[in-house]
Amino acid sequence: MPGLGITYGRGGATTTLQDLQNSDCILIEGSNMAEAHPVGFRHPMIAKRKGAKLIHVDPRFTRTSALCDIYAPIRPGTDIAFLGGLINYVIQNERYFREYVVHYTNAATLVTREFEEADASGLFSGWDEESRQYDPSSWRYEGTPIDYASVGGSQERLIGEGAGGESAPNEGEPRPTDPTLEHERCVFQLLKRHFAK
Repeated sequence: MPGLGITYGRGGATTTLQDLQNSDCILIEGSNMAEAHPVGFRHPMIAKRKGAKLIHVDPRFTRTSALCDIYAPIRPGTDIAFLGGLINYVIQNERYFREYVVHYTNAATLVTREFEEADASGLFSGWDEESRQYDPSSWRYEGTPIDYASVGGSQERLIGEGAGGESAPNEGEPRPTDPTLEHERCVFQLLKRHFAK
């Protein structure tokens, strides 16, 4: 977890490993946890003894693969395609916890009309071929007035950083949402269409 040290000032995990003991299913991808983190790997093994399924997704068959219930070999560099397929399966078969998705994620939040989904080239709105960078000015929630000019159309600064950045349309008012997850511009529908491809 080296990235966490840079991002949060601490190289620890985002959750406690002990929580893994209470899981029904654990997916380990791109890690040989049994050898690289043997002390931490005891928690998935405790979950397995309690009936959890362990799945290992990796190009190499390792000690982790041998200890898991399912080994899913993939070609190097295909992790995103694998995860995209998994996301598509979960959405198409409604295998997600709807109440959690509606109330604790941004799935119901509406995206501005200016945002355009990826076309056949795989590029989203805002792509500038000449600079080979995105201008994220169309990437915002409905009713969120962010001064993207302060970003300068580059990805070097955080979106919304600088003058004019706000997290909601008006102080104390929530962003427009669709709790039914049916609106064509809600994050859930964008995600559903994107991964259906």
